[in-house]
Amino acid sequence: MLRKHLLVAVGIVAASATVLYLSGCARTPDESPTREAKTSVTSAVTTSAPLAKNAGEEHGHKPGAHGGIIVEIGRDNYHAEAVFEKGGLLKLFTLGKDEAKIIDVESQTLKAYVKEESASEAVEMDLNPVPRTGDKPGRTSQFIGKLPADLVGKQLVVTIPIIAVDGERFRIGFASTLPKHDEGMPIGASATDEKELYLKAGGIYTEADIKANGNMTASQKFKGLVSKHDTKPKPGEKICPISMTKANPKFTWIVNGKPYEFCCPPCVDEFVTWAKMQPDVIKAPEEYVKKK
Repeated sequence: MLRKHLLVAVGIVAASATVLYLSGCARTPDESPTREAKTSVTSAVTTSAPLAKNAGEEHGHKPGAHGGIIVEIGRDNYHAEAVFEKGGLLKLFTLGKDEAKIIDVESQTLKAYVKEESASEAVEMDLNPVPRTGDKPGRTSQFIGKLPADLVGKQLVVTIPIIAVDGERFRIGFASTLPKHDEGMPIGASATDEKELYLKAGGIYTEADIKANGNMTASQKFKGLVSKHDTKPKPGEKICPISMTKANPKFTWIVNGKPYEFCCPPCVDEFVTWAKMQPDVIKAPEEYVKKK
């Protein structure tokens, strides 16, 4: 079943025919915290961003065995290769920490949100498990879905809010081509998309929140501030709801009347999108703390 959603891109990157990126600053909020999936995406349940080559953080995209792009899932714990094929098929292959190693994961139907790179709405589609030779019973190393006919051949951005890998849940996002540059963190949404996201109430993101945040977008409010990502927060320290890196009080945003701290503006973009589209997965601010 296809249903449209407002999708604001936290990292709308150009796209064409092969595949791109998985979230550099993104995880799906849920009952059990999902691990970060690197390379961001577009918010609709998304965030979008290229991987970086900074030491200790993300590394650049590499071509996959199927002509797609290898991207990290979590802090380089796993990888995936996303491939857009002629005729509108989208395939996702799961790989291990060693990108050359195929791994099978829990058999599951992945909900993907697809939008044309310049669009503000996303369409929901399924990526179904299609086990390959060698996959264990109840597991799969391949997911396949058919793109909506009107999106075939377009420059696309895709977000998958949840993919389970050995009991942990991650969020991934990618586009149909490589970004033009690597900066390590998600690319900001366009000015038009930002205004739609931040200055229009929805879900648990209210008019009062908009006023409390100064009637401005995150890029406007945090202009000039530099993001530094501490990937090893200590127990008891606040963590970014999106990336699970150490939160920075300078990047605070009000949602549902409560202050949330983030690691960078693009993560604010994504969180506000979740607040508007998936309010049931948003936790209280005090829940976003590094546990032992």
